[in-house]
Amino acid sequence: MTAAKGFTIAEQGHVVNALPPLDIDAAAQTSDAFSMAEYSHASIIIQLGVTGAAATVTVKESTDNGGTGATAIAFDYYSETTAAGDTLSARTAATASGFATSTNDGIFYVIEINAEDLSDGSEWVTVHTTDPGAATFGSIVVVLSGSRYAEVQSPTVLS
Repeated sequence: MTAAKGFTIAEQGHVVNALPPLDIDAAAQTSDAFSMAEYSHASIIIQLGVTGAAATVTVKESTDNGGTGATAIAFDYYSETTAAGDTLSARTAATASGFATSTNDGIFYVIEINAEDLSDGSEWVTVHTTDPGAATFGSIVVVLSGSRYAEVQSPTVLS
C-alpha cells in the first residue's frame, strides 16, 4: 500500500461526530461542544437529508464545554443546495445571526472556523439549529486540522 498523497483525516486530523443523524424537528438542536485549543482549523459539515422546512444555523464560542459565556460568532460557509450535488458554492460570510438552510432534500453545508478568529479564552465551539417546524433529518460532523501536536492518534476534544 502506498502512502497517502493528501490529507489523511484519521492521522492528520480529528473527527468529531458532533450531532449524530436525527430529526431536528424534535426541538432546536445544539451540537456537542468541541475544543479548538489543540487545533488551528475546524471544517464543520452539516448534512440534511429530508428537509421539511428551513432551519437557522448559528455557531457559538464559549470558555468551557458547558457553554459559559456562549456568544454567537460570524463565520464563513459554503453550501450545496442541489439534491445529490457535490459542487460547493462560493464562500459566503454569515453574521452572528447565522443563515437559513434550504428546503431542498439531500443537501449540505461546510462551515470554516479558524481558531485564531475565536475570542481569547473562548476555545469551545458549538453549532446550533433552530426547530424548523417540520420533519428535517440532519447531522453535524467536525473535522479538526492543524494539530499543535502531530500524532498518529489525535487528542480528544470532547468533554
